[in-house]
Amino acid sequence: MTYTPAQNRYEQMKYNHCGKSGLLLPAISLGMWHNFGDVDDFQNARVMICRAFDLGITHFDLANNYGPSPGSAEQNFAKILHRDLAAHRDELIISTKAGYLMWPGPYGEWGSKKYLIASLDQSLKRLGLDYVDIFYSHRPDPDTPFEETMATLDQIVRQGKALYVGISSYDPRQTAEAVEILNQLGTRCLIHQPRYSMLDRTAENGLLDVLETHGIGCIAFCPLAQGLLTDKYLDGIPADSRAAKPHGFLQAEKITPQLIKKVRSLNELAKQRSQTLAQMALAWILKDSRVTSVIIGASKVEQIEQNVAALANTDFTSDELERIDDILKSD
Repeated sequence: MTYTPAQNRYEQMKYNHCGKSGLLLPAISLGMWHNFGDVDDFQNARVMICRAFDLGITHFDLANNYGPSPGSAEQNFAKILHRDLAAHRDELIISTKAGYLMWPGPYGEWGSKKYLIASLDQSLKRLGLDYVDIFYSHRPDPDTPFEETMATLDQIVRQGKALYVGISSYDPRQTAEAVEILNQLGTRCLIHQPRYSMLDRTAENGLLDVLETHGIGCIAFCPLAQGLLTDKYLDGIPADSRAAKPHGFLQAEKITPQLIKKVRSLNELAKQRSQTLAQMALAWILKDSRVTSVIIGASKVEQIEQNVAALANTDFTSDELERIDDILKSD
């Protein structure tokens, strides 16, 4: 069946400038960490990506190791891109990353020039593209000088293999150091991708301040804590959830009674706001002007539709914010 994008696809999405750049990103981006690999239903992935574009989601976030198996999310996205969205390539922001293990031996992970260049070349081949819009150093390498990693990002931009570069999971000190090196080389760090949610507020410990100072965009991954900040786990672990999957990162033992008590309290507050818990959790991150976008995951179209609907209410009263903090700090 031929896909024709919705004519009104840009009407309900909000777009934010990524830091002090000219690039606009949708407030909601679609990530392919889960549910787009070769262990998943391809037709479902296709329907989700097309529906996301219909809703104004123009940014699709990938990494070399997304699957499983590693690389298969990029391959599946390429099939959908060239089948359904090829005519709209210039309306899309496609990002990928390198940093985690991709092949055996000493050159298959981390942040060396050897690895980053080889990995991006492989990603471009899998994606069937000449360039990606954003390429990230997926994690800091403790054994490779930042000068080497950042010089490689600079080279990638100059070669035209990526329009912009970013970093992910760098702490505030590492971020400041990486940004300074890139500035000296003449290539701006466009964006930082930290883990950030109501249940993981590490980004508030100096990182957001560094990004604001340097005019760098912030795009949060795991804003729903891999599904914990939804109604999915309020009454146990469903068979189709991430925690139930043997190849997932969310382990069942992490879903403790204390955590569920907090999630249930947050869910009650969300109801009072006429939102789902997931919508409130996304709105809570997006209330901060330093955050450009949040990356959602999805296993079905309805989740994407509901998450985009969070943009209808991203305002919080001081009382609501205080109640959220009290819930999160409770034992």
